This record gives sequence, structure tokens and C-alpha cells, in this order.
Amino acid sequence: MATKKPQDNAPVDRGPGYEQRDANIGALVQFAFWMAVVLAVTMLAMRWSFDYFKKVTPLGPPASPIAGIAREIPPSPLLQAHPHQELVDYCTTQEQKVNTYGWVDRQSGVVRIPVDRAMDLILTRGLPARAAGDEPPTTAPLSAVVPGVPGGADVEGQCGYLTEPPPPGPASESAESKP
Repeated sequence: MATKKPQDNAPVDRGPGYEQRDANIGALVQFAFWMAVVLAVTMLAMRWSFDYFKKVTPLGPPASPIAGIAREIPPSPLLQAHPHQELVDYCTTQEQKVNTYGWVDRQSGVVRIPVDRAMDLILTRGLPARAAGDEPPTTAPLSAVVPGVPGGADVEGQCGYLTEPPPPGPASESAESKP
């Protein structure tokens, strides 16, 4: 296969280095015209279809709550403006219920007594006994029957962090010194 090699002394025409012919203005105007026609026809078709479907099937009430519909409050939990104060109020109410007497159900004769008093009554009277042939109810799982560790996190509950921490003692210092 033979290839032609350019001769070293032959002149090479490289051209002027820029586009010599202009853009076809007529073709560009024709393209722009037909593009505008297609856009106008599309917009008119969309307008007609929206009007048609609005008449055929009603859309129902507007979705915006600002449009005159009565607003429904979403289910709980709601956003809390002052969560710490609300927790303090809740804990105060719970402590008041735990430490005072009150009616739970007046019709049935069910009352609420302070926890300390209930513990004293159980110590003096004892727990109610059952007959030897009766089986204990087994509806609760074993983990629900087993009491928590005294002084553990389960004792503190929701309001535990509002109380003052216990003073550092020998038990806490020895736990810190272990690696």
C-alpha cells in the first residue's frame, strides 16, 4: 500500500481561519415562526382541556386551609411552645396525685391514697391471700412482674431529671476510680 507524502516545498492552503459564509437568516426566522405556532397551539390545547375537565368532574373543596375551610387540629402530639415548663407542670401534677387523697371513681367508691400511706397499709395488713387451689393469673409477662432495681433509671421516670442528683458518696467515688 502506497501512501502519498506531501512534498516539502508544495504550498498548503490553510484558509482564512474563520467562517466565510453567513448564517441563513430566512431559515432562522422560519424556525422561530413555527416554534411560536407550536407553543401557541399547545397552550390553547392545555387551556381547553383544563376548562373541559373542570366542567366534567368537579374538583371538590380546595386543598389549602387558607381557602375558607375549617382547619382540623392534627392528632397528638402537638408542637410544644415551652416543653420544659410543660414537663415541670406535668411532674407537679403527677406528684400531687401520688401524694394526696382523691376520688378516682366516686360512683364505684374507688379512691386514691398517697403511696407512702399505701405502703404502710400493706406492711400492717399484708397482701390479700388466695386459696391453695387458685392459680395465679399469667396474663403479664415475667419481665413485667419482676420489680426494677432500687435506685435504677426505671425508678426516675419522666420527671427524674428534674430532681436534684444524689450527693456524691463513697459508692459513686469507688465506681469512678475503677478503670
